[in-house]
Formats: sequence, C-alpha cells, structure tokens
Amino acid sequence: MKPLETAIGLMSGTSMDGIDVALVKTDGESVVDRGPAMGFDYDPGFRRALAEALELAKGIRNRTERPGKLAEIERELTLRHAVCVKTFMERFKIAPETVDVIGFHGQTVLHRPLEALTVQIGDGPLLARETGIRVVYDMRANDMVHGGQGAPLVPVYHAALAAGLEAYAGRPVMFVNIGGISNLTFIGGDGEIQAYDSGPGNTLIDQWVERQAGIPFDQGGAIASEGGVVGTLLARYLDHPFFTSEVRISLDRNDFSPPALDEAGLHDGARTLARLTAEAIGRSARHLRAAPDLVVVCGGGRLNRVIMADLAEVFSTALVEPAERFGFNGDSMEAEAWAYLAVRAKKGLPLTFPGTTGVAQAVTGGVVA
Repeated sequence: MKPLETAIGLMSGTSMDGIDVALVKTDGESVVDRGPAMGFDYDPGFRRALAEALELAKGIRNRTERPGKLAEIERELTLRHAVCVKTFMERFKIAPETVDVIGFHGQTVLHRPLEALTVQIGDGPLLARETGIRVVYDMRANDMVHGGQGAPLVPVYHAALAAGLEAYAGRPVMFVNIGGISNLTFIGGDGEIQAYDSGPGNTLIDQWVERQAGIPFDQGGAIASEGGVVGTLLARYLDHPFFTSEVRISLDRNDFSPPALDEAGLHDGARTLARLTAEAIGRSARHLRAAPDLVVVCGGGRLNRVIMADLAEVFSTALVEPAERFGFNGDSMEAEAWAYLAVRAKKGLPLTFPGTTGVAQAVTGGVVA
C-alpha cells in the first residue's frame, strides 16, 4: 500500500457564504480516509466585499491583475482562511507538523473559459507563511493553458469515492454538486468519467430571496414550497444557449441573472428557480453516454427539499439521494476534493482529463508555496 499523506482542503465556492475546511488522508489515487470537517460562515460585511470583488474583476484581462481594492480583499480572504485553518486544527487537536499540504481554492471572481481566463483570488505564499504548512493553490490555470475550461476539477475525487460504493460496482453513478453553480460527474460502469457544469444552482435563488426578502438563502426550500412554477419564466431560462448548445462549457456566476422584479412574486420566483436547478441538471444529463442508476447529491442544494423532490421527478428511473445516505459529507465534499487534489498535484498526477474539462490530454496543475 502506498504511503498516505495528510491534507487539509479549503473551499470558498460560488455561493460566497463561507469557508469549508476538511481533512483527508490519501495516496492521491484510490485510497481516501476522510477525516473531520468544519464550516465557517462569512459575515454580511465580507460577503458584500466579495460581491464588490466580482464587480472589480469584470475588467480583468490578465489573471494577475488586481484592480482597485481587489488586492486588499484578496489579502483579507487569505487571512480569514488562515484563521479557519488554525481554528480547525485547534478544534480537532491536529499538530501543524502532521499536515503535509493544504489545498487552497481561493475565491473565483472571474471565469471566462472561452477566453481561457479564470481568476481565483487567494495568496498561496501568504497562507503558507501564516500556517507554516506547504500550500498548493491556483489549480485551474494549467488546465486552461492546455486547452481545457478550468472546471470542473472535483470529478477525479468523485471517481475515487464512487469506487467505494460496492452496491453500485459496474453500474453508472452520477454525483451532482449544487453550489452556486451546479455541476455533475458521471462515472460509467467501466470507470470512464464525464463531467461538466450543469447550470444555475443556488446562486439565482439566493440572489432572488435576498433582493425580495432581505435574507441570504431559502432555508430548506421553505419559501419555494409555498409557490408555484411560472412556466414562461422557466421556459425563458431553459431557452438559454447553454442548454440548447451541444457544446458543454463551464459557467461563471454571472452567466445567468435573477428574474426581473415584475416576473414573479417572492414565493413563485423561488419555486421556479428551484425547478430550474433540477431541470438544468436533467437537461445537461442528456449529454451523458448513459442514464445513471444512482444520483448522489452534495452541496447546499441537497438541503432544499423542493429541489430534491424535483430532482427525483426529473431522474425518475434512478435513485436520488443526498450524500449522507452513503456516509459522505455533502457540505465538505469539495473541500475534501481540494485536499485530495493537492496531494495529486504534489505527485504530478493529473487533475483534469479530456472528459472533464475538455483539456487536450490529462494534465496536472497547481502552484506550490
């Protein structure tokens, strides 16, 4: 058996609601020993700062640019990650010298795959200095250099987890991550991986209820459960070129906008956007080479009972279950993946593949600090 490395993964996703921290011990290949995980919410002030970062980043043409206050926001983001790492290690009595590497995603502020441009703010060397632990960061860029879209990167980790689902050995399994943007990973019965972004996840719902009701998200789908689907609004979204094109592309948070205020009321808008999340995954699954027998749902969207019921309807021939049904942690899976990817990056193993990002050939990535 190959020696295992201890890695901490850090994820601040497109929902911009906080930082997930997770520890795994892994060989970066088939062995994954999942450890503790913890979530840290952003305060409203810093969420506003991240929203400002998205606006500041819109004019970036070179991924090293940090216009206006973006450098200041990047530094604060990094220091917040350092505090989370230290708090996490103290909470679970983890000595820094026992951790081999930190996988640091940072915060995506711009993603334009058709321009081969992706920007994740996050200062890897600063995080390494603050924690005293080696950091692997900027894991998307090398994929784009080699013709990929820079996303998704999690599929190779999903494949490692799927290998442990003995009841589904040799059967097609799909992992769906419903974060701000949804993405899916399909592992065929022969182990072949297909993966891509599948459409809006929680972002539109979050933006809608924050604008309409002043709350950050629709907890459990409570608001959506009291509304009805506005058919014309749903149809307008599903007519977007992303769904009608035969070419799969990775998405930026700003590729879809929330409805206009006169298109729906609070409850009907939330209900329609929840249905959109499920329909988007279903539409995107048409590009798979087979239908899944099992759909494992992770990310914040799995906690929205309306989305989950809609998914079960869309994938009526498959078993649709939250990640916890199989002993996984649906909140920390992406953070775990970044820990796993950091170990792969250290070893020079591929992070992305033609079937995941469209890269010409399997490539590694990441920068070590």
